[in-house]
Amino acid sequence: MNEEKVESIISEINTKFENVKEINELQLLKSEYLGKKGIITEMQSGIKEAADKKSYGMMVNKVRTTFNDLYEEKLKELNELELNRKLESEKIDITLPATKIRQGSPNILEKVVEDMESLFMSMGYDVVEGPEIEEDLYNFELLNLPKGHPARDSQDTFYLEGDKILLRSHTSPVQARTMLKGKGETPIRIVCPGKTYRRDDDDATHSHNFMQIEGLLIDKKATLADLKGTFDVVAKHLFGDDCKTRFRPSYYPFTEPSVETDISCFKCKGEGCPICKNTGWITISGAGVVHPNVLKMCGYDPEVWHGFAFGFGLERIAMLKYGINDIRTFYNTDLREIKAFDRRED
Repeated sequence: MNEEKVESIISEINTKFENVKEINELQLLKSEYLGKKGIITEMQSGIKEAADKKSYGMMVNKVRTTFNDLYEEKLKELNELELNRKLESEKIDITLPATKIRQGSPNILEKVVEDMESLFMSMGYDVVEGPEIEEDLYNFELLNLPKGHPARDSQDTFYLEGDKILLRSHTSPVQARTMLKGKGETPIRIVCPGKTYRRDDDDATHSHNFMQIEGLLIDKKATLADLKGTFDVVAKHLFGDDCKTRFRPSYYPFTEPSVETDISCFKCKGEGCPICKNTGWITISGAGVVHPNVLKMCGYDPEVWHGFAFGFGLERIAMLKYGINDIRTFYNTDLREIKAFDRRED
């Protein structure tokens, strides 16, 4: 093989690369020259028999280098063409409307809980949580609910093991546990939000599973007037500065005296409407001065320590505040319903 033959082969290679239009054609050309029986492969095998091995090897190397360079260049070119074809065929017309993906919303109960926690923390309260599976001792006995009390009836309470273990029917056990930890020596100021459970038929205004946020303040000078002031702050925060509040006598085993706390109707402003049942007032919580028996059983001397407790049903607060008519909305997975009060500001 001489220089003239080498140039002829190189010229032929150039011509063939120019005619290649697809990647599969390029692969066939590579096989033609570099395959087991390819032209360049056979040229390399002839080095052993060449009279001038060095000169022959240099010519073979020139042909091989030329082929490889042209191959890489053509491969890059064809890959770019293929990519451009794909981009052209798969391009997105941004002038068309986008496909809407329905998104969920924060549960309104979470919003109310966070709002009330922030308010109480600003007044110096700590947020405390407790177990949802409770002992009778904390759920009833330490709260001045003796054996035989109607609230213990199995129609109201979910018992899990005999009459000792149950699903808590209120968040008051957290208060009892906190008082026991205080050992009758330290003041207490807590709120305890969480889920509670009672046997009930689910409908628009009732649920066997609902949420509460209860509060407890124990100090040496706490009075019913302090409770009234606290409730007034909460009511105005939730329903506006023009909201009026009042107490009405009531009865709870764990407080004495006990009161029901009312707010002036934010809808009719006292004139009477279906929301307030034409009374001008809406009851939103129960409260009272902590019963001396509860203080004693939890380690506090009622001659020294005094306190008050209160409890709000969070679903009721949210339903009033956001105009929700059905309590089941809070536990519904229908995003269309939840959207109705999504990101609604106070």
